[in-house]
Amino acid sequence: MFRVILHIDMDAFYASVEQRDNPALRGRPVIVGAPPTQRGVVCAASYEARRFGVRSALPSITAQRLCPEGVFVRPRIDHYQNESECIMQIIGRTGAIVEQVSIDEAYLDLSAICQATDAEASLQAALPLARNLKAWIQQERGLTATIGVASNKLLAKIASDARKPDGLTLITDQEKVAYLRPLPVRTLYGVGKVTEQVLNQAGLNTVGDVQDYPGDLRALVGSFGPRLKQFAVGEDDRPLEQGEEVKSISGEETFLKDTEDRNVLRACLKQQAVDIAARLKHRRLGAHTVQVKVRYGDFATLTRQITVEEPLTEAPEIYRLSCFLLRRDRLVSRPLRLLGLGVSSLCEPVGEQLVLL
Repeated sequence: MFRVILHIDMDAFYASVEQRDNPALRGRPVIVGAPPTQRGVVCAASYEARRFGVRSALPSITAQRLCPEGVFVRPRIDHYQNESECIMQIIGRTGAIVEQVSIDEAYLDLSAICQATDAEASLQAALPLARNLKAWIQQERGLTATIGVASNKLLAKIASDARKPDGLTLITDQEKVAYLRPLPVRTLYGVGKVTEQVLNQAGLNTVGDVQDYPGDLRALVGSFGPRLKQFAVGEDDRPLEQGEEVKSISGEETFLKDTEDRNVLRACLKQQAVDIAARLKHRRLGAHTVQVKVRYGDFATLTRQITVEEPLTEAPEIYRLSCFLLRRDRLVSRPLRLLGLGVSSLCEPVGEQLVLL
């Protein structure tokens, strides 16, 4: 059976929902997050705001400095979740096997539906269905989606990143190697900032450089080397995940003596963020939600969380948001017995926009 995989990604989801619900916001740089007059961060940004460098997890005051004309809108996470459920119901009409990987994106396996005489014809058969899916979402939800079509998850994701917003891109097996060659190595699944730096230092800047590399990539990236080589030529046998998967990653520390010493608490959070980021990298995941947990001397326990649209992968980002939560809700108003940090809403990290195509 020829594999036919779609990756669907809603366009600037949070901000697009706000622009749909309030026509006065359409075409304007919308920043979903706390206003800059308060201690807050950006949860999402419209494409108009992204042109100014505004992105998820930035402090709101920095976002205003980058985009003075930005319109700040408070996030409505429950509303976005309800919207996501409606969209996933529309996706379900296709009859495909579906793996939802975040609130606004999913993989569809149409292999059993779009079989034809050969692999390329099977992929071509998926295009009318992809167009219908985009039209259903536009007509019923007033939102646009971008879809990538390919024979595996790696290529489908790269295809959906290639033309945003409201795009539809097909990558065939015949063209995949040439298609990947000019792209930056960061495009490949599993290549984060650290791996990218290692590869760049070895002179491997594009996927084509990895394709042509004559040595053993394990000397550079360890056990990921053989997998990286496969990804570089567009090979990926990962199935869609429908079973139980990791839902969250967290850590916590109980202090020998209750403390409100900021240096101690910051050091604790920083180490937890480093540990969590390492575990995310090991699983090649990102996280949309950061949560802090505090327990006081009387065993009263509080948790606070924040959700951003673009997945987080790096320790400094996770640490900064955890500090923000402690400050925003004044959780260190008295000594702490326990301090914990966790991430959830796990998914594949977002690839860089492929503007060269």
